[in-house]
Amino acid sequence: MRVLDESERLDWLQLVRTETIGPITFRRLLARYGSARAALDALPSINRSMGRKTLLRPPDRDSIEEEMSRAHSIGARFIAAGEPDYPEPLAALPDRPPLISIRGHAALFDKPAVAIIGARNASGVGRKIARTLATDLGAAGVVVSSGLARGIDGVAHAASLDTGTIAVVAGGVDVVYPPEHDTLMAQIAEQGLILSERLIGYQPTARDFPRRNRLISGISRGVVVVEAAAKSGTLITARFALEQGRDVFAVPGSPLDPRCQGANRLIRDGAALVERAEDILDALAAQTRHVYEPDYPNLFDWDESRSDDSSKGSDHAIIDLRARIFELLSYTPLHRDEIFKDLDAPAGYLADALLDLVLSGEAEEQPGGRFSRTTD
Repeated sequence: MRVLDESERLDWLQLVRTETIGPITFRRLLARYGSARAALDALPSINRSMGRKTLLRPPDRDSIEEEMSRAHSIGARFIAAGEPDYPEPLAALPDRPPLISIRGHAALFDKPAVAIIGARNASGVGRKIARTLATDLGAAGVVVSSGLARGIDGVAHAASLDTGTIAVVAGGVDVVYPPEHDTLMAQIAEQGLILSERLIGYQPTARDFPRRNRLISGISRGVVVVEAAAKSGTLITARFALEQGRDVFAVPGSPLDPRCQGANRLIRDGAALVERAEDILDALAAQTRHVYEPDYPNLFDWDESRSDDSSKGSDHAIIDLRARIFELLSYTPLHRDEIFKDLDAPAGYLADALLDLVLSGEAEEQPGGRFSRTTD
C-alpha cells in the first residue's frame, strides 16, 4: 500500500468522473494501463478502436481541480482503493468505489462497524430499540454505520455520536439530506465520519440510494434491521449484505404493523433474531475468522508484463458491451436472460458490463432480475 501524490489523485478523480466509467471498468482500465494517467491518455484510441468517438469522455482538468479545491475547503478528502486509509471491508469487494470522499475521522475505519438501518416512519418503540442497540454497541467498541435517513438511521447516528458513527450518504459529503438532519450531519462531520462516492456538491436522486446502500453494508461486519416494510430500501441493504457475506440481523415486530413485515420476513428467511446488543456481539465474536481478501491484485503493484493482447481485448470488450447492452435497454424492464441471449459474448463479460451500467447510474435493476434504463 502507498499514498497517491496530488497529481495521481487528480488523475484518479478525472478517470472516476469520466462518463460511463463505473467501478468495474475503472478497475480493468487501471489494471491494463498501469495508472490512471495512462488510462486517460488511452481513452481516445479506445474510442477509435470501437468506432464510438464519444463513448468515453473525461471531464476537463479544470473541473476536477475545482472539485478537489471544494473538497479541501470543507475539510473533505479523497481516498483511493489501495491506500492505507481505505476501509478494508470495502476494499475486498469487486465493485468497491475506486475513490471515496470523506469528512471526519478516518480512524473509525480501523474499528469493527455494524449498520443499524430501518424505517423512515419508525414507531416510538422502533426508535427506542435502535437507540438502545446503538448505545450498547458503541459502549462495546463497535462503530455504528447507517445512511443518515429519517427515522431509524438518524436515531442510530445520534445515539452513537460519542462512541463512533459513520454516515454513508447518497449525495456529496457536503450535501445535507434530508434537510432536517443539518445539525446531525454537522455533528457527525465533527465527531464521526461522513462517506460518499459521489461528486462534491452532488444532490442525490432516487437511483443513488441503492448505490449508497451497498456501501453501508460494504463497510460493516453486519447489518441490523429495525422495522422495515415489505418493500423498502432497507431490504435492499440487507440483500447487499448477504451478497457481500455480511451477517444480517433483524428485530422482530408485531405482524399487525406494516413497518415490521420486512424485518419479520428476514427472520423467517434466516436472518438472526436480535433483542439486544449482546445478540449481535455474540454472533460477531463467534466468527472464527474475519479476513477480507480482495479478488484483484493491488492496483498500485500492477506489473505491465502481465498484460497482453488478449487482456487488452477483454478490457475493450467490456467497454463495448456496456454500449451494446445500453442500446438493448429501454424504460420497460428486460430480464437478464434476454439480454444475455441477444448478445453473443461470454457470460462473465456480460455480467460485469451490466453491473457497471447499474453502478454508473445508466441502468436500474428491477425486481426479478430485470433491468431498465434509469428514469431520471
